[in-house]
This record gives sequence, structure tokens and C-alpha cells, in this order.
Amino acid sequence: MRDFVSCFNEGAVNISHSSCSSYSSNACISPSLVPSVQNAVTSLYRIILSTTNQLFITVTWCKSPITGQGLSINFGDETSASFKLNTNSRFFRKKKGNKVIESATSKIEVFWDLSAAKYESGPEPVEGFYIVVMVDSEIGLILGNLKHSSQAAKVSLITRQEHCSGNTLYSTKAKFCDTGSAHDVLIRCSGDILSVCIDKKMVIRVKRLQWNFRGNQTIFVDGLLVDLMWDVHDWFFNPASGYAVFMFRTRSGLDSRLWLEEKLLQKEQERIEFSLLIYACKSP
Repeated sequence: MRDFVSCFNEGAVNISHSSCSSYSSNACISPSLVPSVQNAVTSLYRIILSTTNQLFITVTWCKSPITGQGLSINFGDETSASFKLNTNSRFFRKKKGNKVIESATSKIEVFWDLSAAKYESGPEPVEGFYIVVMVDSEIGLILGNLKHSSQAAKVSLITRQEHCSGNTLYSTKAKFCDTGSAHDVLIRCSGDILSVCIDKKMVIRVKRLQWNFRGNQTIFVDGLLVDLMWDVHDWFFNPASGYAVFMFRTRSGLDSRLWLEEKLLQKEQERIEFSLLIYACKSP
């Protein structure tokens, strides 16, 4: 098979511990701007149980001056199958407990303990908590610090969405594959220039952003092809909404017309790709 790097854009940037990007001499320097604030974080998980049954679970952490801090969990496409906690409700003040969720297809129970949860600037706790989802008496999903050796379900994080507001400096962490390490992601818009850094290495720098408000770049992270796409059209031409979208999406390199047989093989293996979406608003 041809080497992936040689088959794609020669300007693609490689991020790994053993290599330097083509922008490595212009490493990202921490700007004086205060980073933007996360308002909501939504993660979509695919759960494959030991019975081979499949379930999609959406977990959303949110925080605002009006609604307070909250958590919601949705199961598949069932609108009635959901779990919600909110600081403005008496139920949320019970920071430890369990609840059975009504579902037409499975018996679902949620166990949680947020009594010692610690937060940074965002709505999602960073330590001192756990969320456990039981599906048909089997552990389907564990979030937080609880470790359980009997978990048999296979869990894949498919999509992570972050909603941010404030200054045009957006900072987060992302794992682009289950076996990879967490990487620092920094997006900065200064005037008419967009720069994106991963682990303090600049992977793209877009000038004349008002005219290049949409685009894409291929980078390599942990040996994976990652498509980096941006759309900042509304920042310039629809300031009433003001949202920009940045997306990082992994692919194997077989998502191309070059290797049709290998693409079919990829379908058979049902490889799960990962997407990180950042919705950014300039206004607080």
C-alpha cells in the first residue's frame, strides 16, 4: 500500500511525539487574551452490549446564569427516555442517587454521585464524580472516576460538541482515538488571521480570514488522518448570531476514491470515526 502521507496533501501537518510539524518553528505562544468560556459540552457514545445489542447515549453538561448547572442524558431516538439534573430543581440537590429510565426497548438505570465533583471553568466536572448507566442489568457506560472490572460493553466516543462564548480564543482537550493520548487544542482568531495549534504546534494559519471564511486542512495526529474544517462566515456577515464552527474529523485515509477495495474492507470492519465540533460565539 502506498504511504498515506505521500498520497495526500504534501502540506499536511504531522503531530506526534517523535516528529515536528512544518510550523514547529512558529510554536503557539500563549496569548494574553482570556480564553472563552464553555457553555455546554455534548458527547455521543455508541454502546455495544455483550448481547451485541447497540445503543447510542448522548450526555450533555451545560451551565448558564439563567438555568444554572445541569446534566442531561438521552438514550437513542426515544424522546421519553431521558435523564435530567438541574441546579434550579430540588432533584439536582440530591447529588447522589439512582433512577430507572422508562424505555420501550431496554431496562435502563442511572447511578450518579456528584457530591464531591470538581469543576474548572466549564460545565463538565473534571474529577470527584461518577455516572454509571446500566442497560438490561449490564454496565453500559461509566463516566468519571469509578473503575469497574466487570464492564463487558464496548464503548466508543463518536462525537464531542463544545459551545463556547467570549474572546476569540478557544482551548480544549481531545482524544482522536480510544487508544491515543489527550491533546491540547487551541484556536485563536486575531484580526483577520486564524491559527490552530495542537500541543503548542501550529497546524494551520489562515490569512485574510474574511475572504477565506470557509476551508479545510488535513493533519496527522497519532498516526491518524484528521480533517480540520472551519466556517467563520457568520462572524463577518451575520454578526447577529455570530457563531463559527470548527470541526476535527478522523478518517483512515481509505475514505478516498484511490483504494476502493480497501474502502469496502473498512466498511466490513465498521470502523468508528471521531468528530470534535466547536461552536464559538464572540459575545459573552
